Amino acid sequence: MQLTDVRPNYGRIDFEGLPNTRDLGGLLGAEGRCVRRGLLLRSGTLYFATSADCERLQEDYHLQAVVDLRGDDELVEYPDGMGRLPGVRYVHADALKGTVAGISQNAEARAQLEAARANNDDPASFMEMVYPHILLGESGIAAYRALLRTILETTDGAVLWHCHFGRDRCGMASMLVEAVLGVPMAAMEEDYLATNRFNPDPADERTDANLRFIRAAVAAVTREFGGVDGYVRDALGITDAEVAELRSRYLEPAAS
Repeated sequence: MQLTDVRPNYGRIDFEGLPNTRDLGGLLGAEGRCVRRGLLLRSGTLYFATSADCERLQEDYHLQAVVDLRGDDELVEYPDGMGRLPGVRYVHADALKGTVAGISQNAEARAQLEAARANNDDPASFMEMVYPHILLGESGIAAYRALLRTILETTDGAVLWHCHFGRDRCGMASMLVEAVLGVPMAAMEEDYLATNRFNPDPADERTDANLRFIRAAVAAVTREFGGVDGYVRDALGITDAEVAELRSRYLEPAAS
């Protein structure tokens, strides 16, 4: 069975204004149990949501919390407009605050980044270098801890997390949520790459979702924490009991 058979079209929800909002429901998690549908949503910025989209998020998905992984400058340019979602909790968790500047203080690191940015022979090399810092930077750790804490604290209805288009910061967030639920790495990679199907912009080798990027991030947390599970436990502070709670809440019961 193909990984996508239980989640047609990669869980995409056909909203009017949101091109890359997807439901994690249907992914196969721990013990072969499917992720429950309608509770864990990944997306691009809600700025593009129509009034009908906002109404649907509340009526069909009972949206309870939004975790915004963007920076302050992005919020000014493309605000989520939470006034259209009354009663929904908003959590701002900037996953990249100071990250690129922080890793550029060292002259050697700065030179490597600039060389990668300018490398036309390998245009994907810059993002391949940046991805590990999305997870390992102080802001990334704080942001992804806030995301998982928000999910733990939301016992009814859906949680939605997003960056601008739902690819890089949101992609890493989705990988972490999926890892907590026991989704295999191959399925996590497939879910990550699916963003390229829903990007309205022309293909761009520098920025399109790329297995090199996600694998560089996984390799980095494996060196530092022994793997994604170790990162969730030791960097984000999510206990084994909390992992068990999330699996109990978000995975369908095992077939009898």
